[in-house]
Amino acid sequence: MKRIFPVFLCLFLFQQATAQNMSAAPTSATSAEGTANIPVPEISIIPEPVSMIKNGGYFTLPENVTIQAVATPEMKAVVDHLQERLSTPTGSFVATSGMNNHPATIKLILNDRQNPQLGKEGYQLSVSPSQILIRANQESGLFYGVQSLIQLFPKEIEAKELARGVQWKVPCVEITDYPRVGWRGLMFDVARHFFTKNEVKQYIDAMVRYKYNVLHLHLTDDEGWRLEIKGLPKLTEVGAWNVKKTGTFGDFIPPTADEPRNYGGFYTQDDLKEIIKYAKERFVNILPEIDVPGHSLAIIASYPELSCTPGAENYKVRSGEKIMDWSRGAPPLALVDNTLCPANEKVYQFLDTVITQVAALFPFEYIHMGGDEAPKNFWEKNPAVLDLMKREGLKNMQQVQGYFEKRVQKIVESKGKKFMGWDEIMEDDLSENAAVMSWRTVNAGIQASNKKHEVVMSPSAYAYIDYMQSDVIAEPKVYASLRLSKAYEFDPIPVGADPKYIKGGQANLWTEQVYNIRQAEYMTWPRAMAISESVWSPKEKKNWNSFFAKVEQHFKRFDLSETKYAPSAYDPIFKASRTADRQLLIDLSTEVEGLDIYYSFDNSYPDRFYPKYTEKLVPPKDATLLRVITYKGKEPVGRMLSMPIDELNKRAGKR
Repeated sequence: MKRIFPVFLCLFLFQQATAQNMSAAPTSATSAEGTANIPVPEISIIPEPVSMIKNGGYFTLPENVTIQAVATPEMKAVVDHLQERLSTPTGSFVATSGMNNHPATIKLILNDRQNPQLGKEGYQLSVSPSQILIRANQESGLFYGVQSLIQLFPKEIEAKELARGVQWKVPCVEITDYPRVGWRGLMFDVARHFFTKNEVKQYIDAMVRYKYNVLHLHLTDDEGWRLEIKGLPKLTEVGAWNVKKTGTFGDFIPPTADEPRNYGGFYTQDDLKEIIKYAKERFVNILPEIDVPGHSLAIIASYPELSCTPGAENYKVRSGEKIMDWSRGAPPLALVDNTLCPANEKVYQFLDTVITQVAALFPFEYIHMGGDEAPKNFWEKNPAVLDLMKREGLKNMQQVQGYFEKRVQKIVESKGKKFMGWDEIMEDDLSENAAVMSWRTVNAGIQASNKKHEVVMSPSAYAYIDYMQSDVIAEPKVYASLRLSKAYEFDPIPVGADPKYIKGGQANLWTEQVYNIRQAEYMTWPRAMAISESVWSPKEKKNWNSFFAKVEQHFKRFDLSETKYAPSAYDPIFKASRTADRQLLIDLSTEVEGLDIYYSFDNSYPDRFYPKYTEKLVPPKDATLLRVITYKGKEPVGRMLSMPIDELNKRAGKR
């Protein structure tokens, strides 16, 4: 096989030049109304592969399956994963063997000679009627080939129990695939609300299906400190717990003294070792974040001597009450000083202890040290900070934070790790060795790359998956929106950036308004599918209509895997304006093609027998409510949304 493979590859490339990409050109199915062609892709791999050719025929999974692979520790993780994914839903007996001359159902082959096109994470997947072959330079590539293979099976492969009556067929294809960028991350905020060890594993299992390879754990914030640090017991005895509140985060009434502080939790170091091992077996690196000098109220509540501010001994871990004034934008004005004191030597001793243990726990080469949104109004009037400025020749508060960041960077690097922070760390002179996670704007990442900093692009406008996915009437209220189609526009290597310094891209899930793992799933999917295709697939392969047709097929898979997801892309988009005579004018649209919108103004619940939206609406004079729902053919796909006319009048402006 090794000798004829170059010939096969030439034939493969020739076929690629002439063959139709099946996922980019889905087949059509006539709707029940007989009026619309709805794309139904036969193959729905997310993220879109670099090259895919569909051949004739199918491979049918036998009752007894043999996976053949060389025996290495990393290969065992790949084989075990594939064995588990196949055996439960299909009921097949899945055995494994070493490389030999006996026939095998599925062969996982490490290339004897490295294929430079594939790199570390690329793979070639070949499905014929008799056998499945996956080739790669490294085990990580085979793992990603397995993810694509699983997506070729019928959707019932996602079932958590035996799926009866399914023909386990896979279309015959030839795929060559490799990632666009190396850093493909998801950030999971476990500080605002605590998520258990098993829930973090669940999140890892979901993300690897879409070829993510970095889990950024936001481990500390005003609402909680989530990791055990030996020698600093109050961080978890005090800092890991607050008062449970339900409602809208940021607007909670401050807790009273007698309310129990028993909501939260933390990971022991053994817990973290277990999570890290679990992630490694799935080729995921875990990036730990210790967010300082701001976002540090849990630290201050535990060790008030690390604050600049008198009275800090009365501070408590935040439970969602208002502690910042954002009226002037970022950085905010602090109502409570949630910063570590940059002029206090005890702070740097504390951080040395913390970073020493974090560096020993996490094998990943980077440690993220936050640096974002640090309010400085308490620093401005603090004698110790003013003395620091005089002693070090610091001219303003940005330079004060710069002094802090440089000292923290030295501590991180002394432990053999690379220092990373949010893009605020660029506001003062920054060592070229500091890596930047760009979140505020795309331009911040562009500028950082041109200053020769390693950059992970994570711009909030495209990659903040805590934002609302639909209209505010349908989503937990957050200060901004990010619809699926906008997330799909994310480009990790924007025009003007130096691609040499762009490590990759990442989506961030902040959890102020995310109280449980089901809501975390809802906020992540399908927007993380959009980001995964942006960071893996070639830019020229991206196509919104083809992508969403695949997403719809993955919704069916999520139903079977009991993974929660947001159907928000089906929701109509409301735009309100005024006619020439100042009447309210309502414009409805959808980000997904092929949908019909039905509506009512009479307080009843519309279905497809109600008026269909065809042009802008002027509501009846006395109407108080517009209800809408979207259909695809005869099937309702969107949620029933109820929009108050008063709300639309506000959006349209003065009468």
